[in-house]
Amino acid sequence: MKTKIALIGSKDFTHHVVTAIAPDLPTIDMIPYIYTEPTEASKLLPSITPCDALLFSGALPYFFSKEAWSSITIPVLYLEQDETALVTSLLYILHHHGIQPQRVSIDLMDTSIIDHAASDLHLKNPPRHVMDCKERLPHHFDIREFTEFHRHLYESGETKLALTSIHAVYDQLIQLDIPCIRMIDPTKSLIRTIHEAVSQAELSKRKAATIAAATISLYDERNNLPLESLARLMKGNLQSEEDSYIIYSNRGSIEAFLGTDEFTTLFERGYSIHIGFGYGDTAQQARANAEAALSFAEQNKAESCAFILNEEKELSGPYPAQTRKQRLKNNHPNSLSLAKQLKMSPANLSKLIQFQQSRSSREFTAAELSDYLQITRRSSERMLKKLVDNGAAKITGEEMTYSQGRPRSIYELTFPIY
Repeated sequence: MKTKIALIGSKDFTHHVVTAIAPDLPTIDMIPYIYTEPTEASKLLPSITPCDALLFSGALPYFFSKEAWSSITIPVLYLEQDETALVTSLLYILHHHGIQPQRVSIDLMDTSIIDHAASDLHLKNPPRHVMDCKERLPHHFDIREFTEFHRHLYESGETKLALTSIHAVYDQLIQLDIPCIRMIDPTKSLIRTIHEAVSQAELSKRKAATIAAATISLYDERNNLPLESLARLMKGNLQSEEDSYIIYSNRGSIEAFLGTDEFTTLFERGYSIHIGFGYGDTAQQARANAEAALSFAEQNKAESCAFILNEEKELSGPYPAQTRKQRLKNNHPNSLSLAKQLKMSPANLSKLIQFQQSRSSREFTAAELSDYLQITRRSSERMLKKLVDNGAAKITGEEMTYSQGRPRSIYELTFPIY
C-alpha cells in the first residue's frame, strides 16, 4: 500500500513537488493542498482527506497551523530551511545574474543560517540586508512588511535583487517589477524530508500497534460500571482479578478512546474509578506500566482519574485533562452540511469520523466498521455502499477470507476528517 502524504504549500511549490519529484517516488502519493499566503494554511486542514502524514512547505505555514494540527494523531512535518538552500540560491544568483551576496536582500526564517554559511564559506562580503521571520512571530508577522523591506532596498539602490522565502512576497515583488527569485529548495532536501515523513508514518503505525493494558480499580463496588462496554470501546479483552480488572488492547485503540466523549463522560457520571494505562513491547511490560500508572491515579483518593505510563517510562495525567475536554468541543466543521451531502445523520457521520481517526491505517473493511459501531455487518455494508455511491468512499482492494466465500472489499474514506 502506498503512503499518502498531504502536501500543504503554495501553488508553485506543490506543483514542483508533484510534477518533478513525486514521479520518482512510486510508493508515495503526494496530495497537494494549496494556500495563497502561509497565514491561510490552517484553513486547509478541514479539507484534508485521510492520509498518513502532513507535510508543510516550510516553517511559516507549519507555525500558523499549529493550533489546527495539534490534535491530529498522524505525523506532522515541515521542510526545514538550512544553509544548503541559502548557498544554492546565492550560487544561482551569482552564476545567472552576476550579483554578489552583499547586493542581495534576503528574508528567511532564521538569520543564524546566514552566519553559519558565511563562516563555513569564509565569505569576505556576506549578505548584509537580511530580514528574520522568526523574530516577528507570532503577533507581528505581516507579508507587506517583507515586501516593503525588499522594495525599499532595491529602489534606494542598495540592492540589485531580492531573495525571498515567502511565495506571496515573491508574487507581490513581481507585480512591483522588482527583480527577485524564490529561495531554492534543493531536490535532495525535499526528497529527504518526504522520506522522513514516510518513516514517521510507518513508526506511528507501529507505535499504534504497541501492546497496551488498562488496569481498572473500582473503589466503590456499588457503581454499576459497564466494563464489557468499556472493553469494547478500547477494542480490548477484559479480564477480572481479585481487586481489579484489566483490559488488554493496543496503543492506537487506547489513544483513540481517550479522545472520545465516552471517555470523558465516564468520569462525569459519578463512577468511583481509577484507571492506569500502560504501553509496552510485551503484555507483561504493558501490565506492569499500567499498574504503576494506576498507583498514581489511586493517590488521588477523592476524585476519579486516569494516568498513562508508556514504554519509555514517561508518565502523563491526570486524565481527563482540561485540554482534552476543550479539544472534544471542537466538532467537525460544516458537519451538518457534510452529513446532508453524504445523506447520513450527523450522529452517524461523527461516529464514522471517530472510527477513521481511531485507526492507524486509512483502509478498513465492513466487518471492522460494524465491530466499532456495534451494528450488523449488513448495516455497515449498506452504509458503505451509500458512501461509495455518493463519492465519499472508494473500494481500494479486496481481502481474501480464510473460509469459502466472496472476498471482502477494502474501503477508504474520501471526505475530510481532520
